[in-house]
Amino acid sequence: MADPDVVLCEVDSGVATVTLNRPGAANGWTGELQERYFELLAQCDADPTVKAIVVTGAGKTFCPGADMNMLQGIGASNESSGGNPGDSVTKSKRPLHYPTMLTKPTIGAINGACAGVGLVQALMLDVRFSAPGVKYTLAFSRRGLIAEYGAAWLLPRLVGQSRALDLLMSSRVVLAEEALAMGLVNRVVPADQLLDEARAYAYDLAANCSPTSMAVMKRQINHSYGQTLDEAMDEAFGLMNRSLKRTDFKEGVASYVQKRPPQFAPITGDL
Repeated sequence: MADPDVVLCEVDSGVATVTLNRPGAANGWTGELQERYFELLAQCDADPTVKAIVVTGAGKTFCPGADMNMLQGIGASNESSGGNPGDSVTKSKRPLHYPTMLTKPTIGAINGACAGVGLVQALMLDVRFSAPGVKYTLAFSRRGLIAEYGAAWLLPRLVGQSRALDLLMSSRVVLAEEALAMGLVNRVVPADQLLDEARAYAYDLAANCSPTSMAVMKRQINHSYGQTLDEAMDEAFGLMNRSLKRTDFKEGVASYVQKRPPQFAPITGDL
């Protein structure tokens, strides 16, 4: 069983803040951290009182990649046994892309160094807020590895194919400001305001946006990567017809007309 303190979670006004909590090891990614992180995400997704999830790191970093002690152990083990170098990270009850499977919106508050599997996990969140000067890198090519953990799927969709190849092949460090310009992050805000800004965004989603609408939109985005425009349009028409029959539609219109905050229902049943 994973150490419950390796990742922390607190819920306030419909927003869960999930914190990677290995500051003494710079929040280096381990199998134990992964298990606890995904467990807490699952709890938040199942909790009807949680409307949005903010993810950040304790101390001065977000997650600089796999824990170096673990990597050294993998290297030594593989030399003697021919094992899979990804096993210590990827053996899990849930797939490594689990954050993309959540129905709730996820917002990264990236407070410090973000690299390797840590960056891939950040890219799996829906929106990313960054402190200024944060260093981002996918250092796989400089460790003799490949584009691991879905990076080759995620990056081109965010920054385009050429930029994705640049980041992956060179393993160069990108600062937050360049990351913003290329679409790797959504906003750069002062470090002392980062968590408050990310939470404010999440509070707005929790207070004013339909949980069901957001969940369906996330599913549409993920499905659309493998669809033609005609297929996406057909799916949207069907989903729109469903949404017009939901109470959320009536509530959204009524709250607008009456100039009051909406009271949307939690996600229930089939989306």
